[in-house]
Amino acid sequence: MRNKDYEEYASKKYDELIESQEAFNSKFKLESYSNWFYDQESELLRVYNDDDDEIFFKYIPIGTYSLKSNTWLWSWENEHSIEKNKLKTLVVKQLGEKRDYEKLTKGLIDCDREECWDFVAISKSMINAIGVYCTNSKDLLTYKLLTKVFTDKDSSLIRMMKQKTVDCGNHGFRRPAFVCKHLNHKEKLGFEEAFDTHKGMDLDDEDSFAAWCDECEQVRLETDGWNEESEKFADIKLVCEECYFELKEFNKK
Repeated sequence: MRNKDYEEYASKKYDELIESQEAFNSKFKLESYSNWFYDQESELLRVYNDDDDEIFFKYIPIGTYSLKSNTWLWSWENEHSIEKNKLKTLVVKQLGEKRDYEKLTKGLIDCDREECWDFVAISKSMINAIGVYCTNSKDLLTYKLLTKVFTDKDSSLIRMMKQKTVDCGNHGFRRPAFVCKHLNHKEKLGFEEAFDTHKGMDLDDEDSFAAWCDECEQVRLETDGWNEESEKFADIKLVCEECYFELKEFNKK
């Protein structure tokens, strides 16, 4: 009986979502934009075309769906979701606990892709939002509630977002960073940087996060700086900004 009650509730909220989303799409015409990028720290989504026609939205992450495992993961359960406002989705979990709707209380759920929209619809009915958006990256769908249009296009948040990005399998789209091949999470090797850094900092166009281990620094000094020999020893690799600061936290002495 409870399951039937949930199905009826989810169906009603889905119908409401379809109606509101049609009005949202009619106003903002997001289907006309070919690119997207979101920044977890600032909780901003950018949808844009190559000619810099763009719109920015503040968003709340609702959950992700893996096309490989056919599972839904609520954002409040997702350790890779660093958005602070994801905790707003706990109201959905509280509703599930109150009404005994298991699919709203379990962090990880086996389900069909179509059912994700039920979860999004229920979330939107409980959290104030103007629309929804789904991104697809490496077989992972990420569902977001869009809460408002962000109009301050001169802000440092937007300048940071529009810098070159890398698609990280663990952290999504983030700014690129570069580290030597030796840095890892198993053995502390030291952490030498091109300049002092902190997460979320603004970078000049010519700057990038770059770091190497103590052994690389010794080779660099012995060979009079970065050159063919020292660069070959370091064998620099590309990572994302989030990976960079995880390595920094682990390796610094």
